[in-house]
Parts: sequence; structure tokens; C-alpha cells
Amino acid sequence: MKEFLNQTYFGNTVESYAIALGIFILGAIILTIFKKIVLSRLKKWSEKTETKLDDLLIKGMEKSILPVLYLSVFYVAVDYLSLPAGVEKGIGIGAVILITFFVIRLITSTLRYSLSAYVKRKSPGEEDADRRLRQINGITLIFNFIIWVVGFVFLLDNLGFEISAVIAGLGIGGIAIALAAQAILGDLFSYFVIFFDRPFEIGDFVNLGGEFVGTIEYIGIKTTRIRSLSGEQIVASNTDLTNSRVRNFKRMERRRVVFKLGVVYQTTAEQLEEIPKIVREIIESKEDTVFDRGHFAAYGDFSLNFEFVYFVIGPDYVKYMDTQQKINMEIYRTFENKGIEFAYPTQTLFVSKENNS
Repeated sequence: MKEFLNQTYFGNTVESYAIALGIFILGAIILTIFKKIVLSRLKKWSEKTETKLDDLLIKGMEKSILPVLYLSVFYVAVDYLSLPAGVEKGIGIGAVILITFFVIRLITSTLRYSLSAYVKRKSPGEEDADRRLRQINGITLIFNFIIWVVGFVFLLDNLGFEISAVIAGLGIGGIAIALAAQAILGDLFSYFVIFFDRPFEIGDFVNLGGEFVGTIEYIGIKTTRIRSLSGEQIVASNTDLTNSRVRNFKRMERRRVVFKLGVVYQTTAEQLEEIPKIVREIIESKEDTVFDRGHFAAYGDFSLNFEFVYFVIGPDYVKYMDTQQKINMEIYRTFENKGIEFAYPTQTLFVSKENNS
């Protein structure tokens, strides 16, 4: 038996092959037991928790860390043997490539989870969160591309290549691309600003610099699409949007309303004193309104002018118009019942008869 174990094949004894195989089998068994018992129990435990962080950790362990550990066991077992330089170098290169692949995949999955968690934390509801999660696909694609490029450069460095020329080439190429695509890169960075700063979102009703008014339909990497009030779709670059003054009506907590009334000069002083009280009671009787002020403001050319200010709670324009209509109708009925007349443009001509005799 001892003679058999001491027999040499390809530079290694049978005993060395047996020990290497034993190391690999023992390591594989330990990792399999860990996967079947410990990891499966951790999965069941994570399913009972509300947080998604433990799910990410377990998934990352299963998809990336365990394969790296299996590879490490194989590498330790093979390293025990005396192999030709070419074979040993090939195994080392394969190990570096696989480890780099699994590490990059772990980083990209962690990045996607972080972005998703950020979106869900910042979103007011599930529908808004789902819509914004679809938006991060573009950002994730760009970040993944950058991570894979960096990982590729790192891999070349570990494989012994001279990467200074590669980095210099990437730098020169990057400058050339940046100069050739300034507008595209500007829109791309503006997309990041829109995504993280959130000046507006899909479904918001906005006014862009007083030129365009409409509802945000789509936010892309380069352009944003707006459905105007007249029905056509407006396509604007992200840079134009971030450089414009955006009035976001959907985020309006309350709408300030100013309106004026004019009554005839024949109105009595008692009626003039009563008008602010009448209008205030009418406004305060309406739902979701806050009265601010009401005054006899000025003497007009043909009317005595009053000015009133109140607030309608909420951004809904139709709600505001319905409220104003109810207020106007009730003011009209009340004035009619109290004999208060609205003014309209008139002229009174006074004729003096002189005695020419």
C-alpha cells in the first residue's frame, strides 16, 4: 500500500493526489452542509422579517460568496500539488477571472438594492415607488457599465498586463467622447439631478418657464415628455428642464385666490360695512377654504371696490373653480336679497339749465 501511495504520476505522488482530493471533498461537504442547513434556515428566518436587507445578504451569499468559497477550496486543493508552470498559471488566471466576476456581480446587485431602497423610502406610495423603480433601470445600466469597465481594468492589472496604456487610452477616449457628446452628457447629468433632487415626477402638472404647461408623462435619460393642455406631446431635453424655472402645481398645498367686487355708488354706508362680513361668512361656510382678508379697497370710476383673499386647500384646479363658483353664486343671491347692486360701467350726466334772458 505504501509503495502504491509513493508512486509518482506527473510529478506528484498518489498520496499527494489523495490529500488534494480529500481537501476538496471535505471543503465541498462543509460548504454543502452550510448551504443546506445554515443558509436554508437563514432564508426561512428572512422571509418572516419585514426588512429586505437580510434577503439581499442571503441572496448575495448564495449567488456570489458561496461560489467564491467553492473556488477557494478547489484552489487550495490544487495548490497542494506540484503542477507545471503553464497549468498553474492557467488555474490562477481562471481563479482571478471567476472571483472578479462574482465580486462585480455582488457589487452591482448591492447597488441596485441600494437604489431601490432609496426610491421606496422617498416615494409617498406604492404606485409612485413602482413608477420610479422603472426609472432607475437607466441609472443602473450606466453604473453597471462603469463598474464592469473598472473591474475589467482591475482584472488586466492582476493578470500582469501593463494597464497604464489602457488607462491613458480610456482617458483620451473619454475626453474625445465628452467633447463629441457634450449635449448628451449634459442631459445625462441632468437626468441624475431630476432623479435624486426630484423637482418633478411623472404625473405632476408643471409650468416650465411660462412657456410650456402640461403633465409630465415620461422622464428618460436624455429627454422628458410633457402632455400639454391642448393635447400634443412636448419633448424637452433634461438640460432645458433643469435650467428652467419649474412651477409644480401638484405640490401646491393650498391655492391663494384673490377676487374683487364692485358695487354702485348708491350703496348705503351700512350696506358697505356689511359686505365684508357677508362675503367672509360665505367663504368660511365652504369646505376646505381658509378666509384671509376682505376690505373696502378703493373708489373706482364707477364703483366702490372690495378685495377679498382666501385659500383653497389642495392643488386640484377643478376643486378651486367649483369652490369659486359656489362662492360667486351665493354672493349674487345674498346681494340680490339685500338689495345691494353690482356696479357696471356707467356715466351720469348732470345738466344745468341757465337763464339766458
